[in-house]
Amino acid sequence: MNSKAKTVHIDFGPDKAMTLETGRLAKQANGAVVVRMGDTMVLCTAVLSRTVKSGQSFFPLTVDYREKFASGGKIPGGFIKREGRSNDKEILTSRLVDRAIRPLFPDGFRNEVQIIGSVISADDENDGDMLIGVGASAALMLAGAPFDGPIAEVRVGRVEGTFVVNPTLTETAESDFNLVVAGKSDAIVMVEGEMAEVSEEDMVEALAVAHDAIKALCAAQHDLLAQCPTPVPFAYTCDVPEDALIATVRDLIGPRVEAHIRAPYEKAAFYDGLRELKEEAVAALADEELGVRSADVANAAGIVSKDCMREMVLSEGRRIDGRGPKDVRPIWCEIGYLPRVHGSAVFTRGETQVIASVTLGTTRDVQAIDQVFNQQDKRFFLHYEFPPFSTGEAKFLRGASRREIGHGFLAERALEGMVPSAEAFPYTIRVNTDVLESNGSSSMASVCSGSLALMDAGVPMREAVSGVAMGMISDGTRTAILTDILGTEDHLGDMDFKVTGTRTGITACQMDIKISGLSQALLLEALYQAREARHHILDCMDAELRAPRPDMSPYAPRLTQITIDADQIGALIGPGGKVIKAIQADTGTSIDIEERDGLGFVTVAASRAEQADQAIEVVRGIVTVPEPGEQYEGTVKAVLEIGAVVEILPGKEGLVHISELDHGYIKSVADVVQVGDKIAVQVIESRDRGKLRLSRKATLPRPEGHGEYRRSRGGPQGRGPRSGPSRRGPRPGGSRRSGPPGRGAGPRDRGGYGGRR
Repeated sequence: MNSKAKTVHIDFGPDKAMTLETGRLAKQANGAVVVRMGDTMVLCTAVLSRTVKSGQSFFPLTVDYREKFASGGKIPGGFIKREGRSNDKEILTSRLVDRAIRPLFPDGFRNEVQIIGSVISADDENDGDMLIGVGASAALMLAGAPFDGPIAEVRVGRVEGTFVVNPTLTETAESDFNLVVAGKSDAIVMVEGEMAEVSEEDMVEALAVAHDAIKALCAAQHDLLAQCPTPVPFAYTCDVPEDALIATVRDLIGPRVEAHIRAPYEKAAFYDGLRELKEEAVAALADEELGVRSADVANAAGIVSKDCMREMVLSEGRRIDGRGPKDVRPIWCEIGYLPRVHGSAVFTRGETQVIASVTLGTTRDVQAIDQVFNQQDKRFFLHYEFPPFSTGEAKFLRGASRREIGHGFLAERALEGMVPSAEAFPYTIRVNTDVLESNGSSSMASVCSGSLALMDAGVPMREAVSGVAMGMISDGTRTAILTDILGTEDHLGDMDFKVTGTRTGITACQMDIKISGLSQALLLEALYQAREARHHILDCMDAELRAPRPDMSPYAPRLTQITIDADQIGALIGPGGKVIKAIQADTGTSIDIEERDGLGFVTVAASRAEQADQAIEVVRGIVTVPEPGEQYEGTVKAVLEIGAVVEILPGKEGLVHISELDHGYIKSVADVVQVGDKIAVQVIESRDRGKLRLSRKATLPRPEGHGEYRRSRGGPQGRGPRSGPSRRGPRPGGSRRSGPPGRGAGPRDRGGYGGRR
């Protein structure tokens, strides 16, 4: 045991202990902490650069969360067999930490900060994504970073009506809440999660439960810090304009900024006007020789513009586009705009426009998941794209950015709960949302367009979903809550709170808060105002399409799903896949078989309904077990000396013995039936391995004077007692047999196609 290692423990309840340790690993990092819950351990490190790059104009903070497969005793999939680029889960977790920590550094801080969280041990019940938030904060505190912390992150679930902090993976699967909350001892700073149509009151209660746990985790970090040598404060300077320069710029352009922000609003003209005023201030005041940098003047002009807009909202209740605090921008929608996709919708709100398309696929199209804590394939996924032309810019097209992945996941969470289960709707569903114009709330427009496109595709959604982005401006005494914020209002405001839901309740949310002291009452007011806006947006969506279309696009595959016993899967597949391949070739379909919960789910994909029906009929024939007494119309497949082979179902054949072809004596089978004849037969016995004995005679009317039909030996009714005295007396020794032991005296039917008379 390393005597220099320092630890603290925090208990959240039975089997919910968390441990923070420092001083054992990664001691050359500025700060390093191992966070453990159960057998899951995350090593969190923080490193701060002592120098600032020349011309650095932003805060270069990077957060990387990595799940090492070795931590769970697993080997990565793929050809290379090593961890590659960050997957979506790792990127989303990194964003959660970044969004919580970034606002807590001083304005103008330009030193590079890197936080790395590595899962070094992983159990089957405790995810590592919540541990990095606590570890990153503690590592920054140990590094002496200029960081207004500590902060902590927790997950809140609700199982059987009881809120649970940091639920296990099993508890999360059973929960109607999956809410991630980050905060300080005195304030919540970030929220993100999904819910099963919960109420606003339940949402606020969940946040209160989370904040109590956050306070305990922040106190534990102080306890850990107290055990260690006092960290040396990090030396830095902030790149911010001086108050005197801001005052000079306000005197120069302030009145014209006031007039400009009250002019009729149009995005391009609005930003062009502010840019011209900023350039005028730079031209008039910047003097490099006197130490007045152009960047400082430009920053001061931005602060003046921001202050003017905030004051207009607080004092007049007027926003830069002329709306009141609760007003939603004009909305128009159109469905079915793209003729060849399976479902599509255009949703436009003000100067934000998103077009969504839906593609329906089979189970072969699921998204394979190869992660440490999750290996379950996804059958519903949403991809969000934000091309540069949506903001009038020209940039290189690259892969999906972290922002795009985050916005897409939020929209996916918002809609997923309304998508029917695989048993009710056995399609793989991909929603693609392309932002065509952007001026705020493009992720919420993706939710609205995605909901409409799903219903246009005929996906039986339980309810339509809409979303709205809420903002807030506060000066400590006055507060304004803003509905449907613009991009500028997001930048100048103190809160960005995205809320999605149905008419019943909230399905997802994402909140970033830049100020402390957001009360529960104020948060509840924002949620109520968001609900009013969501319902207004749903009214606009309902006017275009109120319910899912009853029919799917003619270009979508037709999927039909039936269930069979799991032990019948082998017979359906056949040796080497021979049977299933033959069905697909004969019917022109694609068939997928999946075993779940002791059942086999057979999904047939076809371009035409009659193809699917034909394949289903064949499948049912293979897995159906005919019962004695059931009658079928069969086809004669072969004429033998002893009888006829008749197919009663696809893949199900049986023998009609010559004695069962008709009443009375029959000299030759060919005198009664020929190959290809359709005849009615009745099952009289179903033997092991599916061998069937059939009777045509049982389906025919009895001739005049003919005795009652008796089933053959082994049938459901048996032979029955003979009438009258026996024609043969007992043999010596009491035996009536002759010949070798086990051989009957008379002719014997062996029950298969090769039986002899």
